[in-house]
Amino acid sequence: TNNHVIDGANSIKVELDSGEEISATLVGKDSSYDIAVIKVNKGNLPTLTFGDSNSLQIGDPVIAFGSPLGLDHTVTTGIVSALNRPVTTGQNGGVDSYVDAIQTDAAINPGNSGGALLDGSGRIIGINSAIATLSSGGTSGSIGLGFSIPITEAKRTIDELINTGKSTRPVLGIYFDTTYTGVGAKIGKLSSGEGAEKAGIPVGAVIKSIDGVRITDEVAAIVKIRSYAPGTTVSVTVDLPSGGSKTYSVKLGSAPSN
Repeated sequence: TNNHVIDGANSIKVELDSGEEISATLVGKDSSYDIAVIKVNKGNLPTLTFGDSNSLQIGDPVIAFGSPLGLDHTVTTGIVSALNRPVTTGQNGGVDSYVDAIQTDAAINPGNSGGALLDGSGRIIGINSAIATLSSGGTSGSIGLGFSIPITEAKRTIDELINTGKSTRPVLGIYFDTTYTGVGAKIGKLSSGEGAEKAGIPVGAVIKSIDGVRITDEVAAIVKIRSYAPGTTVSVTVDLPSGGSKTYSVKLGSAPSN
């Protein structure tokens, strides 16, 4: 499920399709990825098959499951509207989560969070997590802009939480210049001994793409980096402060996740 669904809960219960309620325990959570793993002590329950969110194409049919506004047994259908959509959401305690999201027009409303997004073959390919609204305050419903955490990316965090109760995140080793207003993500400072410094990326460079994906701002850069596993080698193309552009090969470090 999502971290924001269970965060701060004194107790957790899972309701089965039959209406039976079972007490659940928290295995682990990661607010920066907005993922939590809970456990129920009941066997012989049906399970979903994991799909491959990396193989999704824009236009593929999807089905969202959940209990929007408390209306259980609700499903909605739509398509994959966009892929690799940078989404950041604030949670309790002021911690932001960053999602390299699947965007869908399947109706997702409050109460769908943590529910499954399935492909046309019934395989889970995403975790419904957020919606865009036109409201400046209060609760608003679906306007056809829903976002799901890709399951292939989420599974790394899920497996870490199950195996160790904790999770990690990848580290590029830079601090962004938050005053920069141009297109791209400007490097304001390097972390000593981390991947970006070792690769030779200079302070003042502006990241324009990562593994060929265009980077428009620092949120897009953070989201893209966090979509990888620690230890992955990525290609980072920058505009150099001295002029021209250059592509660097950077091995991502690792840090404990929130």
